[in-house]
Amino acid sequence: MPARAKHAARAARAPVPPMPALEKLDRTHRQIMDNLHALEEMLEHLADDGADERARQIAAKVCVFFTSVARQHHADEERVIFPALLATGNEDLVQHVRRLQQDHGWLETDWIDLSPQLEAVAEGYGGVDMAALRYGIEVFTALYHEHIALEESLVYPAAAKQMLADQEAAEGRRSTF
Repeated sequence: MPARAKHAARAARAPVPPMPALEKLDRTHRQIMDNLHALEEMLEHLADDGADERARQIAAKVCVFFTSVARQHHADEERVIFPALLATGNEDLVQHVRRLQQDHGWLETDWIDLSPQLEAVAEGYGGVDMAALRYGIEVFTALYHEHIALEESLVYPAAAKQMLADQEAAEGRRSTF
């Protein structure tokens, strides 16, 4: 029996609801932390063993992640999370969101500075300035840790509260019709 026929005989199911925005963003934070840890591991491995296959693999994996997933994560936050929080009028919250937006710019700048060195490691080129690489990783990692801590301790809880309020308001409007 062709594969298409087997699948056509299955009962239709309701579509799986999309993953809530905050859960997806939290999952990406865990991936970011894993990749920051991998960067530190790569740095120590590079210092001990040079740009061997293990160091090259870690560098390549980290480059792909921060160039794609992490950038998209920041864009999603800017598009999905931050606008509603900026509109609350809560001065403290707005100040924290503005800081996170500024962090996104600094993280991008730090990545632009750091990525050529990591790409060189990924390609197996020698001559990486270990002091500069170590410093770049330390700065990048420290900012990411602060950034994620602020998001998870203050901004994401405020966003969840705002999303719930928005959902309740929308449901209230629907029930009046």
